[in-house]
Amino acid sequence: MIGTLVNTAAVAAGGAIGLLLKKGIRDSWAASVNKALGISIIVVGLCGVVTNMIAVKEGTALGSSGELILIISLVVGTLIGEILRLDDRLDGFAKGLEKRFGSGGGFAAGFVNATLITCVGAMAIVGALQEGLSGNATTLYIKSGLDFVTSMILGATMGAGVIASAAVILVYQGTITLCAGALQGVLQGELLTQICAIGFAIIICIGMNFFVKDRIKTLNMLPAILVPVAWWAIRLLMMGNG
Repeated sequence: MIGTLVNTAAVAAGGAIGLLLKKGIRDSWAASVNKALGISIIVVGLCGVVTNMIAVKEGTALGSSGELILIISLVVGTLIGEILRLDDRLDGFAKGLEKRFGSGGGFAAGFVNATLITCVGAMAIVGALQEGLSGNATTLYIKSGLDFVTSMILGATMGAGVIASAAVILVYQGTITLCAGALQGVLQGELLTQICAIGFAIIICIGMNFFVKDRIKTLNMLPAILVPVAWWAIRLLMMGNG
């Protein structure tokens, strides 16, 4: 779990440095940096979706796949998230921490955004699996560098909630690493590609939240990642009974 520990420390350190820099950043600068960060996140999300859905077919022709499962997963997953009120519950939890520890305004927003940006994506899943299966934490080290910069910017613009998100990374990626042996035969191939494409689509929505007035409740979209897993399990059952 060394890779996950390094990643956790990188997010906490980045958020702390950003928080220290916050005092010297004008509001106009923070607004501009927020927009730049939003654009960067959208670009990363788009690249991830394209990478996982478009491939070279016959010859040099490009072809796409997984559009239907992406649409179904996002619709069904978001509906489940809305019913469970995941975004409202996490937001309430973060605001409870804000009141308890006397943090400044924006703690909840920083916590939620940093958690989703650093946890939803291919590198978090694949990197944790690689470390658990082979002990190779290279992917998580690279992710740590990216997360450090992102957390520093978020910390400077959104506050102390970014530092708290490090605990979520520790639990989330640590669990995947420790359970990697059991998940090895599941999270691979087409299923992993579908999960990653959906995760990057959610990341695009996170980037959009830096611009839109009516915030997209991205946390309510997270159950979408589990829809391909459910469909994979149903297909296995159907094949077993067939």
